[in-house]
Amino acid sequence: MKKTDYKVALLGFGTVGSAVARILSDGSRNHLRVTHVCNRNVEQKRVEWLSEGVTWTDDIEVVLESDVDIVIELIGGEEPATDWIRRSLRKGKSVVTANKQVIARYGAELEFIAQEEKQWLRYEAAVAGGIPVIQGLRDGLSGDRLFRILGILNGTCNYILTRMESDQVSFEKALGEAQELGYAEADPTADIDGLDAQAKLAILTAAGLGESVLVDSIPLRTIRSIEAVDFIYAKRLGATIRQVSRAERNEDNQVVASVQPMLVPTSSTLAQVGGSRNMVVVEGESGGETAFAGLGAGGLPTAVAVVSDLESITRGTSEVSGILTKSAPREVVGEFVSPHYIRFVISDRPGIIAGLAGVFSRHGVNVDSILQEPGWSKKELPFVMTLEACDTASVREGLKESELFDFHQRPPLWMPVLA
Repeated sequence: MKKTDYKVALLGFGTVGSAVARILSDGSRNHLRVTHVCNRNVEQKRVEWLSEGVTWTDDIEVVLESDVDIVIELIGGEEPATDWIRRSLRKGKSVVTANKQVIARYGAELEFIAQEEKQWLRYEAAVAGGIPVIQGLRDGLSGDRLFRILGILNGTCNYILTRMESDQVSFEKALGEAQELGYAEADPTADIDGLDAQAKLAILTAAGLGESVLVDSIPLRTIRSIEAVDFIYAKRLGATIRQVSRAERNEDNQVVASVQPMLVPTSSTLAQVGGSRNMVVVEGESGGETAFAGLGAGGLPTAVAVVSDLESITRGTSEVSGILTKSAPREVVGEFVSPHYIRFVISDRPGIIAGLAGVFSRHGVNVDSILQEPGWSKKELPFVMTLEACDTASVREGLKESELFDFHQRPPLWMPVLA
């Protein structure tokens, strides 16, 4: 028999946790009642606007031994979050989490425990904030066989790149702005080096393609080396630059995946995503292309996804069984075939282009075009070489050989082109 009143515990009362509490205390969801808040230094987190009956604690055991129905995990990190989710499920409590690292690495195991205990595990907020992409894959597209996923999954990177594009500011300036606005952490490594998007892509690959992959096998490349001049050249090529997460099933039934900056044609759906917004585009054999877009980060959008998962549990409209594959995770293939963009910064002299073209030719790669903006110093001259479609391994070998030339003033920037 379905319950009419659900007691809810919040593990973590930061930006997202407090936003969830605000939504649940606005008087519109009397069937969902926050009864416990668990947080370090809990006395510093206590607020007057929550019900006087709420138990504030820094001891997880208080929550686990209570009669709470649903636990919301928002503390982040792998541990103790994984242990707390596991123990909550074993105690007969459903769990909602926004923890991408936990779900990417242990999601299948935790879903299995949820099934054993006849509880729910929901994690919509772990992938793209307020965008209901997991629900879309679970319910809306379950009748199709998906074979490709493309995404802009990190709002920090997208904000930085679109700021660099719109006002030709440096990477450092755009990052500083993102930090001031709260889009980027004091240590932005997980965002700009791709670790955040890597975990989200692993979840989407399992949920969308039905393939469990080893998270750390997804190749990453940072956006740190991108400069404002790259957007000038990208525009000449009818493109822009985005951090793109992509996964697809190839003809050999392998999963090919990566997270890296790419040149994206301005005609592409992904090119239209600005600021801190996110987008996921999936392609199926029968239904073609479907896009999900919206605010992918921030307290309120993420809280909306968390509360939506709570409502899903209370309605009982979704199956207890999960959607993450139970097969053993496997490594992905990191090699794609695509056109490529390479920006060199050189001390100019005759024969440079011929020398580079010769190197790539030896690796079976054809040069497509050469672009050089006027007005730059010959001592530190940026120019771009685009390559015809080829595999990434050949480009990598060509670049390695090109390092022997002494005209480089900075390491080349290499980005695939989204074809």
